Amino acid sequence: MRWVFSTLSLFFLSIILAYSLGAFYAYFYPVKYYDLIVQYAQENDLDSALVASVINVESGYNSDALSSKGAIGLMQIMPSTGEWISSQIGEDFSQNEMFKPETNIKYGCFYLNYLLRYFGDEKLALCAYNAGQGNVVSWLKNEGYSKDGATLDKIPYKETQKYLSRVLKNRHYYKNKYK
Repeated sequence: MRWVFSTLSLFFLSIILAYSLGAFYAYFYPVKYYDLIVQYAQENDLDSALVASVINVESGYNSDALSSKGAIGLMQIMPSTGEWISSQIGEDFSQNEMFKPETNIKYGCFYLNYLLRYFGDEKLALCAYNAGQGNVVSWLKNEGYSKDGATLDKIPYKETQKYLSRVLKNRHYYKNKYK
């Protein structure tokens, strides 16, 4: 009788643990706007898992997010960057449109693709997405941060170090969701 009780207890504990893990991952790694992410990632030759990870780290999937520095929406796009992107893709810029998931993902994917092409390196592009393109360019010119002028040996901003680490960590989870 004890054996049956122990087996049943273990069985139910396993179910509770599996549910808890599922709830944990659903909370910390949400899968929202799947179709938009896939569409605009494909249009911009990006990995959908990378885009989902950037969104999760930037805004936690909050389309109404507004940073203290003025970055807007899911992918936290600065208004000046949004204006530049709109001019590149031939659209009129509206700051209010940046709160709409489709517009924000479209613009964020365009910009991330631009940074990837500009730097030719995913880690540099992600650092630039967080800290700004000009900062990364200046870091690459500084021998204290880059010995070869092409890769970063040290990221001077702690925030950017953490950002890069979080995006890459999140990406591993999202790779299972965006195959």
